[in-house]
Amino acid sequence: MQQTLVRCVMFADLRGSTGLYETLGNAFATQLVSRTVSVLGRVISSQDGVLVKTLGDGLMATFDEPATAIQTAVDMHAALAQIGHDEWADAEPQHRPMKLQIGLAFGEMVEMSGDFFGDSVNIAARLLEHCGDNETLATSMLVETLPAHDKLKFRRLDLLQLRGRVEPVEVHVLERHDAPDLAATMFGNVLAATVPSALRLTWLGAATVFTTSEMPLVLGRGEQAQCWIDDNRVSRSHARIDWHGGAFQLVDLSSNGTHVKFAADSEVVTLRRGTCTLHGSGVLGLGASPSDPSAPCVGFEVVHPGDADIR
Repeated sequence: MQQTLVRCVMFADLRGSTGLYETLGNAFATQLVSRTVSVLGRVISSQDGVLVKTLGDGLMATFDEPATAIQTAVDMHAALAQIGHDEWADAEPQHRPMKLQIGLAFGEMVEMSGDFFGDSVNIAARLLEHCGDNETLATSMLVETLPAHDKLKFRRLDLLQLRGRVEPVEVHVLERHDAPDLAATMFGNVLAATVPSALRLTWLGAATVFTTSEMPLVLGRGEQAQCWIDDNRVSRSHARIDWHGGAFQLVDLSSNGTHVKFAADSEVVTLRRGTCTLHGSGVLGLGASPSDPSAPCVGFEVVHPGDADIR
């Protein structure tokens, strides 16, 4: 028997879990991943969500109310942070191996034999492909249903082209209000004086300056990209640059990865659905390392107030 319902659907995925099997061994890695998914499932149940199914290192759930789903996502990120602290107490948060990505959508769906099907379900699942580390993405349809104070937790990212779907989807990211905001409060004008004001990107010899108010910025070969790069190794939405916590955050969204080489460092940082903070200047290799002479590379420079020739 099937029935049509209006629900909020969540897909969550633990990224980085695959590497644990190599570093920790099959037995311990399986135990750790299973325990983590179980903890996340209990968070969902505590908010009266329905855990539809687990998917190896991920899960699917539904909620009657979008606001409840949002609070659950916040609680799930907090739960993973605590697990990471307990297991890797000596590691910095950005070096802990498991990251949580959450996709949320709201709308009509069909329930059949305890599972759910429909466009909203497909959208929530595909949003995971565009999530950065420890990030929650939600559709505009979901955000529009929220109370005013919950809407303030989100920032619009623009239209995203999801795999397998013709029409793009308007997406919002759930902002985190944690350490960077606290630091701004603690250090006041001292911190404000060092906050970047813009980002200069150089592609094929042409430089363009993007201010913080123009973020987020998408790099890729799709029509929605503000920095358009025509190369087969570049995904339609290859990478995104966000303004968050007083810094420019680069998020890889691609199939082939984004490679970052900072001017002051000889090593290349490779991101595969990961995130890093841009500082100083350097080069972004889209789909190939900057060490490859044929790689499509974009130069970047973080611009601060008072820097000469800002444009």
